[in-house]
Amino acid sequence: MPRRAHDFRGLTQPRRLQLLRAIQRVPGRRAGELASECGIPLNTVRDHLRVLEDEGLIRSETLQVGVRGRPPVVFHPVRESASSDAASARVEGAETRGRMLRAVTSSEAPPLPAEAARQLDVLYEHLDDAGLDPAVDEQTLTFDLAPCRYHDMIDEDRALVCGVHARLVQDVLLHTEGPLELERLEPFVTAHRCRLLLTQA
Repeated sequence: MPRRAHDFRGLTQPRRLQLLRAIQRVPGRRAGELASECGIPLNTVRDHLRVLEDEGLIRSETLQVGVRGRPPVVFHPVRESASSDAASARVEGAETRGRMLRAVTSSEAPPLPAEAARQLDVLYEHLDDAGLDPAVDEQTLTFDLAPCRYHDMIDEDRALVCGVHARLVQDVLLHTEGPLELERLEPFVTAHRCRLLLTQA
């Protein structure tokens, strides 16, 4: 059942995907460093970073370096929801909607542990908000996904596109404590579907 609240605007432009990948690879860099690496004008980088932070995909940190002038700001991926108000709000909303949905649906399969169910709910909403049309099998811990909106870039740079999504899945699973971890992401298991497999630690 779709439960989308709103799409991630942060994942709607290839340049934002590039910046997010750069921050995932080497956290703690400044906007100027990211602009140089990605070949994007500095003002454009700042605009993209603001959107990514508003969506709870990255967080900024002001460094206290003990010298005069404006202190430098560096950027990190959000690995703990408590470090981002936007990420915390998404986790709380997903947990609430997941509990409500389970209360009104019945299943003959044995229920998942509460911590694992919470992780699945948060991940489901993340994937749904990213426009990936997730279909989850809670018994096999598998998500079937529509290819992302960057599937036309896959032949050019599959490592970039799939790597960003895999890292985001790992981070989202850390947003709420539980036993589930990413096992693997299988792009294009069919012409129109990708597959995400989780495992219990």
